[in-house]
Parts: sequence; C-alpha cells; structure tokens
Amino acid sequence: MPRVLVVDDDPMVCAAIEVCLKRKGFDVTVADGGEAGMVALEDRSFDVMLIDVFMPHMSGFESIRIFHERAPDIPIIAMSGYAFANAERAPDFLRMTLELGAARCLRKPFTPEALITTVNECFAQSAASSRLLK
Repeated sequence: MPRVLVVDDDPMVCAAIEVCLKRKGFDVTVADGGEAGMVALEDRSFDVMLIDVFMPHMSGFESIRIFHERAPDIPIIAMSGYAFANAERAPDFLRMTLELGAARCLRKPFTPEALITTVNECFAQSAASSRLLK
C-alpha cells in the first residue's frame, strides 16, 4: 500500500486529502506543520509527500528544502492556495518550490481527480526510480 505524508496546518484540508487518498487505497499520515512532518519522516518511510507552501513556524519553502535534503528519493507535491490581488506581477510560489526540490505542484483548491492523478504520477515516478536503482 503506497504511503503518503500530508503536511498542512489546515485540518480541513488534511481531512479532505486523507479521505480522498484512503478511498483510493493509500496509507495516509497527516502532520500539522513542518515540524510534525519532520518527526513523521523520522518514524516512517513514505512514497510521496504533499506539503503546503504557506504554514506558520516552519514555512513550506523551508520544509520542502529540508524534506528534499533528508529524503531526496521521495517525490514532493507542493500545494498552495495563496493568491495576490494583482496576479499579473505576483511571484509564482509553486514554480519556486520546483527549484527547492518539489516534483509537482497543486494549486488549491484542487479536485479529487487532480490530487489522485498527481499522487499517482509521483508514485509511478518513485517506483520507476527504485526499479532503476536495483
């Protein structure tokens, strides 16, 4: 059963992702923020990680960088719903996460289908990488 770590400070987002992924047969661990995610990563191994970009205490940018350093073989999906009023000149935070090690990005709100497709793409990528290393 593929294992997914969800790191987000919003309990409603975590619950929705957890329900959606569990219905598709994933083993889901939820962490309330970057620090809790680091503890979870020390306790278990995961196939995919979903990390919110904007969280208090340890930002998603910092979390993504550290998670990628500690577990470079685990694909990271960065999530963000942050939007600027002036979108024309707004920084593309999700694109920035790709430079820090994220494999994919999801802009909130996303559909269950988009979530499942993105997680499956990362899981397939991770499984293919594992087979190449053997």
